[in-house]
Amino acid sequence: MTEPLPLYYVDRSDVHPGGLDALRAGMRDLAAFVKEREPRLLAYHFYLDEPAATMTVVAVHPDSASLELHLDLGGPKFRALGPHLRLRTIDVYGRPSPSAVTRLRAKAEMLGGTEATVTLHTHQAGFSRIGP
Repeated sequence: MTEPLPLYYVDRSDVHPGGLDALRAGMRDLAAFVKEREPRLLAYHFYLDEPAATMTVVAVHPDSASLELHLDLGGPKFRALGPHLRLRTIDVYGRPSPSAVTRLRAKAEMLGGTEATVTLHTHQAGFSRIGP
């Protein structure tokens, strides 16, 4: 029997002009908040492209329950970043629960409006060498 695969979460947002300093402070605050409250989360990182026009968030959850906890705890923090960005896409690699998918779509609409997309990608083949 194959063990469940982790969920790989990637989102991309446009950075609003003039909002970069506040966004950077918000990223640091959110990362510290998540690190303290979500011990099962395997990785959580924020990235900016070279011109600092696009922010990317990469997270690795061991399972859908971890993703759902993140959405529960992080909701108010996500909203605080809203004035500084416009969410374009959320991509999830793996099998989140139907509840998590519904909540991801709500997050996308909250931070990106009706144009923001959530795309699910199902695993087809491969392996990982990450672990203890």
